[in-house]
Amino acid sequence: MHTYIGRQQAVSAEDFVELALGTPVELWLGAEGETDEERAARMDAARDILADPEYRSLPDDVARIAAEVIEAHAPELFNVVPLARQTGRRWFSRKGAAA
Repeated sequence: MHTYIGRQQAVSAEDFVELALGTPVELWLGAEGETDEERAARMDAARDILADPEYRSLPDDVARIAAEVIEAHAPELFNVVPLARQTGRRWFSRKGAAA
């Protein structure tokens, strides 16, 4: 069974991320052993992409994708319980002793 997104075949997790973002992951994360010149060129390309109106929602898309991955693989991270807040009482004095 093959998986296609549009006309592109997605074979690996990296393919799915690249197709979801519309750009290669290496553009944003860099590549091992890249030179200073390569990094500068990559950062220039990234700035140009973010300035393009077509990619205006890219930061929000990345945050959504990251949240979906975290929720799928570590749902306990989203089980947030608000802590009770004490008002009008100091828990510790300035010297560190309980009040």
